[in-house]
Amino acid sequence: MEEDIVMRLGTFRGGIHPPERKGMTKDCPIRRAALPPVVRIPLVQNAGEPPRFMVSAGQHVRTGEKIAEASGPVSVPLHASISGTITRIENVPVPYGGVGLAAEIEGDGKDERVWGSVAGGDPSALSREEIVARIRDAGVVGLGGAEFPAHFKLSPPPEKKLEWVIINGAECEPFLTADHRLMLEMPGDVIAGTRLIMRAAGVERAFIGIEDNKRDAYETIREASAAMPDITPVLLRVKYPQGAEKQLISAIVKREVPPGGLPADVGVVVQNVGTAVAVWEACSAGKPLVERVITVSGQGVREPANWLVRIGTPFKDIIEQSGGLTPDAAVLIMGGPMMGVAQWTTDVPVVKGTSGIIALPECAASETKPRACLRCGLCLRVCPMGLSPALIRQAAEKGRWDLAEQYGIAECMECGACAYVCTTSKNQIQLYKRAKLELKKRGSHVS
Repeated sequence: MEEDIVMRLGTFRGGIHPPERKGMTKDCPIRRAALPPVVRIPLVQNAGEPPRFMVSAGQHVRTGEKIAEASGPVSVPLHASISGTITRIENVPVPYGGVGLAAEIEGDGKDERVWGSVAGGDPSALSREEIVARIRDAGVVGLGGAEFPAHFKLSPPPEKKLEWVIINGAECEPFLTADHRLMLEMPGDVIAGTRLIMRAAGVERAFIGIEDNKRDAYETIREASAAMPDITPVLLRVKYPQGAEKQLISAIVKREVPPGGLPADVGVVVQNVGTAVAVWEACSAGKPLVERVITVSGQGVREPANWLVRIGTPFKDIIEQSGGLTPDAAVLIMGGPMMGVAQWTTDVPVVKGTSGIIALPECAASETKPRACLRCGLCLRVCPMGLSPALIRQAAEKGRWDLAEQYGIAECMECGACAYVCTTSKNQIQLYKRAKLELKKRGSHVS
């Protein structure tokens, strides 16, 4: 079976292939952004329980110092991303929408750091429990955008035995190239992090899934892992949403995560390539997650680029370093254009889940008026979860949340494939979000 996995160009059922638009930044090496004079670090930056602030206004902090402690098993601490003084803790605009509690740090320009060499030396000597603890203490979450605590994925219940690790290097969203550059520029760290994740998960085999439009990254990772037969890079067909966990598992190991289930239910743990690098840095140097690589791109930004950015840096600081917005820029998105979140201000800060900042001009973001459904069936054909988007939408339009639940809306990941192919411009994703919100109010378990 493993030989078959290596040879085929993996994929999944359904999906779409939107224009990739990666040419603007795929050849741009990662640049370190200027140290921001001020950062705003939102409290909520992980799926699960939010942490608790443990600092107060007026307090001096150093880079990497813990400013919020985890509040439960599905929670991670937060750390100062620059050295300076906590000036306020209050609600500020956040990129998830609306406002959220955040700690503002006014930098002193010194960037004094609290981490250094890890006591005990060699990370390869760490036990499984020590690796998980270091990942948790460093505040590492999924850097693909979901922000799920990395340590929790590596600690499934005893009855769920893990067999494989899959490292997600698909980066299937248009415009984004941050993961692509990480694989090209830091292949050793990706591999070293993968090996630590394997040990923490207790598995003996890992796959690194990379879409076929990143052949140079595939060859780089293949060369870096050539002496390690237990780590196998796998080429995947270019198709959105190839980077979603369930689709990645289906494409590489041909196992289907059951409805309502998790990758651990089929013996798999999935981590992003950026997460693998963060795991390596946490275990080898004791470095907390205080910065990450993002892509700034789109026709609405003058100088698209890939940046290594401190968490909490305002979007406007990074946009200015990318030459600023063009006069016709009309839409700003955190993440990719398919699953990203539209922004109303450039004052929002970079968070752990910020994979990119995309600016689009008015001509690329024009509104269309929805028309009556033609029952063409295209949405049914492309849904990667095998749902019937039209039926769910019709139920939501009538406020029949119960029917939407029966039709499986809990399984919808809001990838937007159905909306992309809809010939009548239906606002499907907004309806799905509304339906999930209403079902949550009624006590249903939907995400």
